[in-house]
Amino acid sequence: MTAIPAPSTQAKVLDALWNLLLIIVGSSLCALAINGILIPHHFISGGVTGIVLIVNALVKEIPFGPLYFLFNVPLYIFAYQAVGKRFFIYSVIGLLSFTTAATLIKIPIPVNETLLAALLGGILFGGGTGIILRSYGSSGGSDILSIILLKRFSISLGNTILAVNVLVMTLVGFLFSLEAVLYTLIYIYVSSRIVDVVVTGLSQRKAVHIISKEWQRISEEILSDIRRGVTVIEGRGGYSGQREHILYTVITFREIGQLKRIISQLDPNAFVVISDTLEVMNYRIGNQPHW
Repeated sequence: MTAIPAPSTQAKVLDALWNLLLIIVGSSLCALAINGILIPHHFISGGVTGIVLIVNALVKEIPFGPLYFLFNVPLYIFAYQAVGKRFFIYSVIGLLSFTTAATLIKIPIPVNETLLAALLGGILFGGGTGIILRSYGSSGGSDILSIILLKRFSISLGNTILAVNVLVMTLVGFLFSLEAVLYTLIYIYVSSRIVDVVVTGLSQRKAVHIISKEWQRISEEILSDIRRGVTVIEGRGGYSGQREHILYTVITFREIGQLKRIISQLDPNAFVVISDTLEVMNYRIGNQPHW
């Protein structure tokens, strides 16, 4: 087995700088959403951010940034034990960046329509959170819980964020008008979907099953043209009882079109099933999160 060479010092520095850039850009977008949309329109949000916004709305003398920092201290202790040292270090940087951005970036966004504000707020905050999660860390809050559940139980980031947010909204709904809660739920849903899109995006892997009489030629084309591994599974038709060869491969989202062209050229009557995947573990095709 050939050993994978260790990255050079220059590569490590560039990698660290890239992750810092992701954290700073993502934190800035989140701060823009909070101070430009959430607070002016009295949206609640969910998770730790929502709790801090509630306290900030009730006691306006306490700034959002420092209060958010204090609420995250217990979560970071848990993150160090559950996820790892690298994630902890980058998440501390993310927390400091997020706190600083929330304190300094206060740009008003001229959107008066409440529904449009909820949609734009979800896009900005979800995009910012997703960009931060593309790095080696997080900005704290429910992000940490989401990553722990993803690593331990393969639960989607967006689904965890959505569940936590809905729970918090249910608990604090009595403090706000029903209309405000409903608009905030729109913001939360949009934000959670955007997180999944940004984190997964075009790196989502597709699992493909192919049943064809031309299975050998299709397998050869996948190996040579797409350069993906193929597993041949022995099967038998339930109705005909005839022996079948089932090809199983995992490809990227961008390779679907190329695979379809290969199959249609070699066997237009092939039976093909393309399924979504959550995580794939492999050094060549894998998309397992890097935290």
